[in-house]
Amino acid sequence: QVQLVESGGGLVQAGGSLRLSCAASGRSFSFNCMAWFRQAPGKDREFVTAITLRGGTTDYADSVKGRFTISRNAAKNTVYLQMDSLKPEDTAVYYCAAGPVLIRQSNMYYRWGQGTQVTVSS
Repeated sequence: QVQLVESGGGLVQAGGSLRLSCAASGRSFSFNCMAWFRQAPGKDREFVTAITLRGGTTDYADSVKGRFTISRNAAKNTVYLQMDSLKPEDTAVYYCAAGPVLIRQSNMYYRWGQGTQVTVSS
């Protein structure tokens, strides 16, 4: 069974940077894609970015394109989310997810991390 453990996050001023990590353990051959979603208070969970572990193909939400970068260490089954030029509207709980294919729909991901809080102050 796949387990996801997130690290990073915290409080940062607008314009600053943070880096999130997500390490997967378990039956890694059962998934090929890892993604980040986020959920702000009172809002639905939304797709942020995703990457395939074998090919490194990426996808970004328009709201973070050019500011966030997803990368992976396939050998370690770990993905990273480098977040630059952070804005107050990026404030949310960020969740790591694992699934079989690169897709934006959250219900296609079958393993989720516990979430990590990112707060951007103005």
